[in-house]
Amino acid sequence: MDQKATYRTSVRRSTVQVGGSPSNMYRPEYQVEQFGLQASPRDTSKIWELMDSYQGSDKLALQQSIVHHVEYTLARTRFDFSKFHSYQALSHSVRDRLIEAFNDTNLHFHQMDAKRIYYLSLEFLIGRCLQNALVNLDLEDDYREALMDLGYKLEELYDEEVDPALGNGGLGRLAACFLDSLATLNYPSFGYGIRYTYGIFKQLIKDGYQVESPDFWLNHGNPWEIERLDVQYQIRFYGFVKKVWDHGVERSVWEGGETIMARAYDTPIPGYNTQNTIALRLWKSHPASEFDFSSFNTGDYFKALEQRQKAEYITSVLYPNDSTEAGKELRLKQQYLLVSASMQDIVRRFKRRKVLDWNAFPQKVAVQLNDTHPALAIVELLRILIDIEQLDNMSAWQIVTKSFNYTNHTVLPEALEKWGVPLIEKLLPRHLEIIYLINFLFLEKVQQKYPNNWGKLSALSIVEEEGTKKVRMANLSIVGSKFVNGVAKIHTELLKTTIFKEFFEMHPNKFQNKTNGVTPRRWVRCANPALAALYDRVLGSDKWVLDMELLKQLESNVSDPQFVRDFQMIKMENKERFVHWIRKTCQVDLNIDSLFDIQVKRIHEYKRQLMNILYVIYRYLIIKESTPEERKRIVPRSVCFGGKAAPGYVNAKRVIKLINSVADVINNDHQIGDLLKVVFMPNYNVSNAQIIIPAAEISQHISTAGTEASGTSNMKFIMNGCLILGTLDGANVEIDEAVGRENIFIFGTQVEDVDNMKEKMRNTDPHEYFPQELLKVFGEIDNGRFGHNEELKWIVDSIRYKNDNYLVGQDFKDYIKAQQQVDDLYRQPNEWAKKSIYNAIRSYKFSSDRTIMEYAEEIWQLKPIKVPGPATQKHERVKGVALSKSQQEMAEKIKH
Repeated sequence: MDQKATYRTSVRRSTVQVGGSPSNMYRPEYQVEQFGLQASPRDTSKIWELMDSYQGSDKLALQQSIVHHVEYTLARTRFDFSKFHSYQALSHSVRDRLIEAFNDTNLHFHQMDAKRIYYLSLEFLIGRCLQNALVNLDLEDDYREALMDLGYKLEELYDEEVDPALGNGGLGRLAACFLDSLATLNYPSFGYGIRYTYGIFKQLIKDGYQVESPDFWLNHGNPWEIERLDVQYQIRFYGFVKKVWDHGVERSVWEGGETIMARAYDTPIPGYNTQNTIALRLWKSHPASEFDFSSFNTGDYFKALEQRQKAEYITSVLYPNDSTEAGKELRLKQQYLLVSASMQDIVRRFKRRKVLDWNAFPQKVAVQLNDTHPALAIVELLRILIDIEQLDNMSAWQIVTKSFNYTNHTVLPEALEKWGVPLIEKLLPRHLEIIYLINFLFLEKVQQKYPNNWGKLSALSIVEEEGTKKVRMANLSIVGSKFVNGVAKIHTELLKTTIFKEFFEMHPNKFQNKTNGVTPRRWVRCANPALAALYDRVLGSDKWVLDMELLKQLESNVSDPQFVRDFQMIKMENKERFVHWIRKTCQVDLNIDSLFDIQVKRIHEYKRQLMNILYVIYRYLIIKESTPEERKRIVPRSVCFGGKAAPGYVNAKRVIKLINSVADVINNDHQIGDLLKVVFMPNYNVSNAQIIIPAAEISQHISTAGTEASGTSNMKFIMNGCLILGTLDGANVEIDEAVGRENIFIFGTQVEDVDNMKEKMRNTDPHEYFPQELLKVFGEIDNGRFGHNEELKWIVDSIRYKNDNYLVGQDFKDYIKAQQQVDDLYRQPNEWAKKSIYNAIRSYKFSSDRTIMEYAEEIWQLKPIKVPGPATQKHERVKGVALSKSQQEMAEKIKH
């Protein structure tokens, strides 16, 4: 039995100080108490004895574990043991070890009566789990060796895993990075989301158009999740509210309507170099009644299954199309299911405390709302406290406003979520009453501060009175939260001075900035292992993974020619991998010596993929008109786009069509050869990003100033030694400060000038407003050079006639100038490499660990609690002594 296996016994039988007095830790009764059950009087000592040790991590133990799952979990034999089954067995083997740590973590937090942060998000774009789990557990090399004896390569099994379709873009990926940091930094925490059956959609490209296909990611099951049959909650919709008198107090009772069940599915999230393993708890909708037997008996077979289908529809698809009333209703049901199940779960966990004191709730519970999608959690907790726990209105409201915090992710007023009062009244009648109660209590304070100021009352009201009454979810989130934060310095300042100006003037201390971050475990250690190995070798340990500020020590190495060559070789290897992937997925051959120019993000007009592809056309025309001698000076480029357009977003889908139409012409023009290639990479996701980002040399983040809240892909790119071409928008402002203006390409209108430029656009003739270079591009599209398709003209017309609201025309000339600067630098490979290195080693500010520590200290008032676990000598690597085998091999490869 190895060290890990024997250590659990001592951990589970140890004692700790709780409240100043010793207490037995991990007693059997707490094991059942973890699930909200009562300890039975039977003797559980034998069970406890059998659960007292961890599974081994030596090669034989790992092999036995894998084969055990092949035979007993998957019911396979040696004759039908495929690569996919090997992946499944491996995943179950790793999950076993995660569950050991997960159970001990929750048990320890409960025993310590820890305050927890609950992170509520409609999206969690967690990516593939296998590699991330092995890296965080420090078992990647152990399993690689164990699998080789069984005839399998670990890296091939990584590709068998399907990306969980639990998110769409930056919002969900940020939530996933935060969970990784919460576990790694030992903060007691829980993530809550929805277990979508299909996710948003799988993006296909047919004839240049985006085609949405169901993303049935659960088709072959999910070995990482734990279905909690004993953790489910009743969720009510519709019905009515009746008033009853209880001991002289009028109370509201919500009755009738229809009820469904929300069942929990847990995914363990391991921390790096720690025993702490937290949970992402996802809710799936189930019918309260499985089967209408009476309808079945009368021959109405469809009705017999109707309730089940209606219930399961709720968690079927991320962001159901809300262009119809039925779509709006389904989307609101989805949001309410998330918050109702989560708040019931949080309250249940709080009530397990030995002494129930509701005033202690904010001392033990902090809830973070990731945007406004979970805003109804504020109302739901208030309903639980008033209607079920029977607290008085004011006491309950005080508890609520001390427990919630809200992260805003947009500066666009039109993007702020609103729900019609008639829909809420129909679907959640009791919640509408409570919303009016909250609004009444809040507006009384507004009236006291600003007497008879009806403008202030109207702007600050949770209920928008104009036209059809609507509930402003952002206003509700602000009013019900202790703190509100933006996600980048410029974004937070815009919140204070524009869309939330009145709230900031009333409660300036409520607003904070928390610049986003990304986890270096996923985005360097997993995505770019060669770069991680270089850091380990030069720094002498892997401690930078937990403290990225240690990378500052590498600044002196930028003048070391060998270090620069090592970095260049790593980038070239990543480019080779990308070239093979593009050939396989897109059937395009890229010139590996070309500049890899990447723009991957959600397709939206404010992100200006349109400007990028219009420039590509301009560049193509320049090449076509150049002489053979001039072409020798042209820097070859491979311009790659990726991202999904919302199904109902017509202009975004037209941009995708334009990109593909341009690509068809350019990639088949043998006259220009490899000087320019264009690729649209379909179905962009986390696993694709782990191939794309390490290979990128320039990445475009070119949103109109004042429209992007933060961005996180820009952070991933610089961590991997990529230069940024961008505007001073979102986190680009802070990246510019961190890496130095000399190491980034900045262009375009700045935020303080945007309104003036829009006014200029509206008052200027298009032929004078647009630069000649862009008018020439418009002409080529109009003339059918890229296909005689009216939609291509429509996308041009969307900005041509005084509609250039995102300033594509205004910024285009400056954009051309910045692109020329990019070319000039790329002609100097060593200088380009040095600037790329500066980007990578100065990216430490953008680790999600820094972000989470700021949240914990300044918003949540949360302290880390490290779960006792096996010794971590494997992680205390010393130069030349304890590097893993794969890192030693990579270090040798780089060295030679």
